[in-house]
Amino acid sequence: MPKENQYSHISSNARLRNTTAMILAGGKGTRLKELTSKVAKPAVSFGGKFKIIDFALSNCINSGIRKVGVLTQYMAQDLIHHIQSGWQSSYSALGEGVHIIPAQQRIGENWYRGTADAIYQNLDLIKRHDQTERILILGGDHIYKMDYSRMINFHVESGADVTVACIQKPIEQASEFGVMGLNDQGDIINFVEKPQNPTPMPNDDSKALISMGIYIFNVDILDAELRQALNNPDYKHDFGHNIIPSLIGRKNLKGYVFTERGHPGANGYWRDVGHVDEYYAASMDLLAPTPELDLYDASWPIMTNQVQRPGVKFLFNDPSRRGFAVDSVLCAGAIISGGQVIHSLISSDVRVEDFSEVKDSILLPSASVGQNCKLNKVIVGENCHIPNGTIIGYDTEQDRKLYTVTENGVVLVTQDMFARAEQAQQQAKAGDATPA
Repeated sequence: MPKENQYSHISSNARLRNTTAMILAGGKGTRLKELTSKVAKPAVSFGGKFKIIDFALSNCINSGIRKVGVLTQYMAQDLIHHIQSGWQSSYSALGEGVHIIPAQQRIGENWYRGTADAIYQNLDLIKRHDQTERILILGGDHIYKMDYSRMINFHVESGADVTVACIQKPIEQASEFGVMGLNDQGDIINFVEKPQNPTPMPNDDSKALISMGIYIFNVDILDAELRQALNNPDYKHDFGHNIIPSLIGRKNLKGYVFTERGHPGANGYWRDVGHVDEYYAASMDLLAPTPELDLYDASWPIMTNQVQRPGVKFLFNDPSRRGFAVDSVLCAGAIISGGQVIHSLISSDVRVEDFSEVKDSILLPSASVGQNCKLNKVIVGENCHIPNGTIIGYDTEQDRKLYTVTENGVVLVTQDMFARAEQAQQQAKAGDATPA
């Protein structure tokens, strides 16, 4: 018999049936640089075979939540295709399933102007389901495992109108998030979105309590608040900037502190992969001997749509031409042909050719590395071919002229960068050949 999912202990609970999840998946993701030049941030590849949005979707299904809407807008086609291909198993008679909700200017003539506006423009769709009592609002750009049923139970049993999931983070990172404070009863007593000088926790000035971008709202409270907010001339259509702070003192707001207790992984792992350095760090986390984010845990699987591909292939075992990989994760369809892979993440259908070395790097799906290349701390974009003899990650100043280099020294390379460099070289040659 299949092993029972140890975390889905209340999957048939009425509280879950009366909850609709809405995943915000329409942001541009500009901090991911060229990784989002052609796709929405939630559709960016992660972990070799997944998309970023697979983590929120898998958490919903594993938690027992069966009504899920995905709000799309920017560069949505790849994301829509991914969800249609792998996630749209629905039970229409019950109003259940994963449903794509593209931006439609349902109210007025504006596209989504922020997180709160995205929900507001689709409230009528949510309210069509008479059983929906609360809305679970999720970001589509976070990497973590979480049993949402526990947060829903906390929300209901505490009598909250609104619950915000929060986690401790180092104080130097907190200015990227909403920073909140709780009293001894778990009530939210202050909330500031992306403050320049974050307020530390009372018992630990090295950390702050930050919002995870996960909210539970009772439908009637959310409906009334969003309509009222439209009358505020300073309204920025955002939960962190406007809605949450404005409710403090007027409604029952609770903070749900995400820890290892009762959640899959038992370590409270959560990363916002909204910029390249965090994306790189989260990917490297997977390579640890005992990773905090365990993708091999069958009791809480991360699901995805995947093309059927053959196993990884290693070629050649000569002393000077040996294909191998150590301390690495490799996905189906990859071929290591006489090259060396060290502490790297190799996605599906990647190829590394003879005498090349890939170290501390991430190769996204269908990328390829030619012969005699050396890559160190590099992210190679999807379908990007690294030409023979290319060296990246050893000369920061030279890399900055050709590629994107982050604050932490990660080099991001895409096919468009090579195309531009080649075009510039051709123009330079043409200029040299012009008679004086």
